[in-house]
Amino acid sequence: MGAAMAGHLLAQGHALTVFSRTRSKAEDLLLRGARWAESPARVADASDVVFTMVGFPRDVSDVYLGDAGLVHQARAGMVFVDMTTAPPSLAGTIGEAVKLRGAWFLDAPVSGGDVGARNASLSIMVGGEAHIVATIRPLFESLGQTIVHQGATGAGQHAKLCNQITIGGTMIGVCESLLYGYRAGLDLETMLQSIRGGAAACWALDNLAPRILARNFDPGFFVEHFVKDMGMALEESRRMRLVLPGLSLVHQLYLAVQAHGHGRSGTHALMIALEELSNVHVSAKPVEP
Repeated sequence: MGAAMAGHLLAQGHALTVFSRTRSKAEDLLLRGARWAESPARVADASDVVFTMVGFPRDVSDVYLGDAGLVHQARAGMVFVDMTTAPPSLAGTIGEAVKLRGAWFLDAPVSGGDVGARNASLSIMVGGEAHIVATIRPLFESLGQTIVHQGATGAGQHAKLCNQITIGGTMIGVCESLLYGYRAGLDLETMLQSIRGGAAACWALDNLAPRILARNFDPGFFVEHFVKDMGMALEESRRMRLVLPGLSLVHQLYLAVQAHGHGRSGTHALMIALEELSNVHVSAKPVEP
C-alpha cells in the first residue's frame, strides 16, 4: 500500500524522498524520480512533510521514538503523518514529543486496502490539529476520496478501530452466507448478484467474495495485521469497560486462521477457518444440498 500511495504523491509533482527496509520495494518509485534515503532520519532531513506507513505498533515506536527516530530530526513547522494503524495512546506520545520541537503530528490511518491504495480512493481518518489537517489536505486528496478530521490526536486511530470492528463482523457475514448458499445448492455467483443489490450490499461482497470463490486469498490486508488491530480494539474496549462479544468472537476466529498458517493471507481467508468448522470446501458452482 505504501508504495502505491507514494506513487500518487510523485505523480502529482511532489519532490519525494523515500526509505523502505526492503529497498527493492521502492525501485519503481526511484525509477520515476524519487530520491533514496538511507534511513528515516535522512528522509526527515530532506522533507517538510513526512508520511510513515509501517506494519506494527513496535515499528511505529521505533521509527519515531527510537535512538535514530524521526522525533530527533523534527524541526519547527515540520508535519509528520503516521498512516499505520496503531494504538491511540502511541499517537498521543508521539504527538507530544514532536510538539516539544515545534513540529506537528497527525495520526491518519486508512481503510480501503490494496485496491484503495492503487486507485487513490482510500478513506483517511485524521487526528490532530484542524489547521494542520487543512494545510496538508491537498496531499491527502492525492491518496484518498474520503478525508475526515475526527478530532484531537489519537481520534483517527479510534475511528480506524471502529472501522476494523465493522469489517470483522461483516467478514463473518460474507463468509457464512457463502457457506450457507453453497450447502443449500445455490450458484453462488447468481446468489451474489441478488444480495449485492439489496440491504446486504457492501464493499466486502463486491471485492472479497469474488476472490473467495476464485480461491484467491492473496492479501489486500494481511490477516496478521488484522489480528493486531482487533487486539488493540479489544484492549481499548477493556479500558473503556465495554463488552464487545462480536469482536471477541471474530478475533478468536482470525487467530485460528493465523494458526492454520494464513497470517500473510488476506482477511477474506476467514473462510478457511469457517470451512474447517463445517468440513466444507466452497466453490462457485452448486452441489446437491
